[in-house]
Amino acid sequence: MASQLKYLCGFGSEFVSEDPRCPGSVPSGQNNPQKCPYGLYAEQLSGTAFTAPRTENKRSWLYRIHPSVIHHPFIHLKSNHISHDWNQTLPSPNQIRWLPFDIPTPSEVTDFVDGLHTVCGAGDPRTRSGIAIHVFLCNTSMKDKCFYNADGDFLIVPQQGVLDITTEFGKMRVEPNEICVIQQGMRFSVSVSGSTRGYILEVFAAHFQLPYLGPIGANGLANPRDFLCPVAWYEDKDVKGYQVVSKFQGHLFQAEQNHSPFDVVGWHGSYVPYKYNLALFMVVNAVQFDHCETACLNSWV
Repeated sequence: MASQLKYLCGFGSEFVSEDPRCPGSVPSGQNNPQKCPYGLYAEQLSGTAFTAPRTENKRSWLYRIHPSVIHHPFIHLKSNHISHDWNQTLPSPNQIRWLPFDIPTPSEVTDFVDGLHTVCGAGDPRTRSGIAIHVFLCNTSMKDKCFYNADGDFLIVPQQGVLDITTEFGKMRVEPNEICVIQQGMRFSVSVSGSTRGYILEVFAAHFQLPYLGPIGANGLANPRDFLCPVAWYEDKDVKGYQVVSKFQGHLFQAEQNHSPFDVVGWHGSYVPYKYNLALFMVVNAVQFDHCETACLNSWV
């Protein structure tokens, strides 16, 4: 499967992608025509306020078979493992560490959403400020189920096992020593083959950006061309009771619909999921008398 996947390269770029099964699915010269090609529905996914300056504006147009709003009402899901209420436990000034979380046994069937555990954080998604750190543990794929985060962006770091991630924009395979970012509001589903574990950094404020290079010069650190986003891929599948799980203000909600949400035939825009191979990061580290550390991705938190 990995050898068959294709990607578009770039960071913060304007992309256009169509599933080759439906050429011309992205309208030419228009975003929202009265009649889209193939009878598709046009939807805009906004990553910023629509009034944001052009250089900061993030949005993508999706051309899909079914409107994404066709689903039953959301109901609240109780979860003891994910939370943004930092007042549940007292803070501690002591040095703290934690051992790796135990991966569920084969008898404990756990998918990506079921295996989310909050470790720590600060701030509140309701005020669009702060972060949360989670661990994910899973041993089975999400079947007829997807997830989206209405609170912020997920930076996913697999530590053990390979993640095959299906998004509304297409498919990605993410292996250890790679990272991927699923941005706010994007539906995705995770498939695994065996025991899988990793970490997630969630940011509630603005989206991740590449740091300015400053005195480093024109090159170095993470190159924009090394970031990969998926190409369009769709499935036109009716599924009775397909589960859509939403993370909203720190709580999980679930709705059901009768079709796959991954029915986007074509899309264009600058608001996309992406992945990055950490082996391509060119470190700058002056050690003459002290260490200078730089980060691959920055976020205004």
